[in-house]
Order: sequence, then C-alpha cells, then structure tokens
Amino acid sequence: MESILESILVLTHVDDSGASLAKTSLEAVTAGMDLAMRLAVPLSIGVIGSDSPGAAGAARALVQTGARLLAVSGEAFTQARYSNDAAACEALCRAAQASIVIVPGCARFARVAAGVAFRVGGVIDTHITAIGGTDSVEASRWFYRQRLEAVIGRDTRPWFLLVDPGTHAAYEGPSGETAPPKDEPCLVDVEQIAVELPAQRTTVTGVRSPALSGETIRPDAKLLFVAGAGWTKKQPDGQFHGSEAARLILDFLRASGASLGSSKSLVDQAGENHGAGENQQALPFLTHLNQIGQTGSTPRHRKGLSTCCYGEEPHVVGWRFISERRAISLDPNCGWARGKADVVYVADAFQVIAELNRLLNSGQG
Repeated sequence: MESILESILVLTHVDDSGASLAKTSLEAVTAGMDLAMRLAVPLSIGVIGSDSPGAAGAARALVQTGARLLAVSGEAFTQARYSNDAAACEALCRAAQASIVIVPGCARFARVAAGVAFRVGGVIDTHITAIGGTDSVEASRWFYRQRLEAVIGRDTRPWFLLVDPGTHAAYEGPSGETAPPKDEPCLVDVEQIAVELPAQRTTVTGVRSPALSGETIRPDAKLLFVAGAGWTKKQPDGQFHGSEAARLILDFLRASGASLGSSKSLVDQAGENHGAGENQQALPFLTHLNQIGQTGSTPRHRKGLSTCCYGEEPHVVGWRFISERRAISLDPNCGWARGKADVVYVADAFQVIAELNRLLNSGQG
C-alpha cells in the first residue's frame, strides 16, 4: 500500500440527556485518539446534538483531546432518523475532509454509516474490533461467527471504520483540577456546521420501550448470565423443573441487573418447542436474540456466569470477549472445567441461584 497522509474524524452523538456523549461515542473517541497519536496526524471530532448548548456541553469532555471540534445541532436531531442523521454525518465529513472516519457501532450510526460513505465517495468496513498500524492504518475484524480474524488495509479514501461497542475503553476526559468547572461556560471552540435537511415525510410522536423488568438483553450490564439446556432437563430427583427454572432465572435477572444469554438448544426449545418429545418444559422468555456462541452473538460484558452449559466450542466462541468467566456445573469434567472458565463451581445451579437470589433480595449480595 502507498503511504497516505491521513487525517481522522470521529463521529459522535449525545446521549438521551442531551448534555453528554453516549458511551459508544466515547469508545470511538478513544480509538480515534490512539490512532491519531500513533500516526501523528490531525484529529477531528464531530458531535451531533439536539441543541447548541447540549453539543457544547458534550464537547466539554473533549477539551483535552486536542482535536478540532465540529458540531451539528438542532431539534431535528433529538431523535434518531435516517435522513437527518445521514445528512448531519455527511456535512461533518465534508467539513473535516478526513481520510479516516471512525464511527461508533451503535444502532443510530450503524444504519447510516454505509449510506454516508457512499455519499462522500468512500468505502466502509464494519464490526471493527481494533485499529493498528504505525505507518499505515490496519483494521481488525472477525469473520465466520468470530472464528477468523482478518487485518484489513485499504487505499481508497475516505475509509469508514464502524467500531464494535465494548472493544475500546470509553474516553473519560479531564478530571479534578484539569476539568473546566461545570457552572462556567464551555470555552472550547466548537465549529457549528450547517446542514440542509431533506423534506420530512414522517413525524416522531414518542418512544415506546419495554419495562426494565421485562428486558432480558442489557448490553451495558456488567454481568452476562448464560442459561444452558440443563435447566430444562431432568434434575437429580428424576423430575423436570422448568417452571422453577424460569422463576429462578427471572428473579436473578431482576435482582442483579444482568443480561441473559442462552445456548442454541435452549432457544430452539422456547421458539419451536424442540424437546417436546422428551417432555421438556421450555423457558418462554427466550428468543433467538438471546442466543450466543458460534451461531449467535459474541457479547462483551465484563463478567460472565455460565449455568447448566457444557462449555464446548459453540459456547466458548460466544464468550471470547468476556473478561472474567465463571461456571456452575454438577459435572467436574464438563467443558468449562477444562481450562475454559476462570472459576468452576461444582454445584447444583438451582440451589446456587436460589441462594444468590436470597442474598441479593436481602441486600447481602
């Protein structure tokens, strides 16, 4: 590849509060800062917010990045909308004239990034997990259900890199004496970029979201709780305890705030009633969105607790980005015990989770 004098733009957006950047955006800022420092090239950060004060407040956290700060603001950007977000991102890209555009892999930007790359004549690679290189940019991503890692380089510019959440630490900004006082105006020079929006054909009337008690997938949770097919098989007393299993799991999720993952076999039981021939009771709250592993997702929670799983390759593939892994199994020779978990509890998952629920509900957990 030919040597290219790079310049970097990080696209970001404010969170629901309207005054600070979303976590995924702060992770992208870290990726952009690391790359700019390594290549010794200019860095720009574009902020999309609902109003000018909100964008300036979000920029306060970026005061020590040394980056050129650009902002697109207005009531039209309060809610995510493809036409508005794509126009805003395009305007920021054209204003920055960057050769590398780092985009957080959040729901808001993931659906517009490819369209923006096309508008500005660039190319895009998605699911980026690392950005390396000192003389040139090398982007890493996984293929085939996270089993093959590739390192990608391109000559075409601008090059958009959609960075997966959880692969970089969130930028924390200045603290203590180095942080600007919160009650003083932000002195950061933020360039406001004008955007010509297309005619609107839809209206956002509100947002509907499930109650927290009904959610089982929580990407920002510190703990991933994985339920395996053993929950619905015969227990030591020779009986099925599917209803008790469902109650224990849901109680644990509510008390701990954990996110729920599951094996393919257990998800299939819930979705298609597989296992009916064995008189097994399915867990009704599971969907294929909960499925992790070789044929599912690969979450990036800090801690993971596997229960009633076997720890074979399909499960381990989904756990490769979990920092601390623990498992509960009655079989001391199961797959998790053979070097695939940091700690294995040889115990009955029903009894362990019941005790954990008691401790959590009593405030001792």
